[in-house]
Amino acid sequence: MYVIDKGVTQDYVRAHMWFNFAASKGDERAKESRVWIAKEMTPSQIDDAQKMARDCEKKNYKNCE
Repeated sequence: MYVIDKGVTQDYVRAHMWFNFAASKGDERAKESRVWIAKEMTPSQIDDAQKMARDCEKKNYKNCE
């Protein structure tokens, strides 16, 4: 959703965060998508996505946007 601007505003940082969660559970398509989207992002955006993922995990995946 965040990648293609369908239903929500396009946001590569959030998309990377969610792909990261799925990839960590073994989803091969998510791993490929995460690699693809990272090529479209700046290093700072990737850092932001990783920080958001850590924060979201700490919140037990609640209220992660």
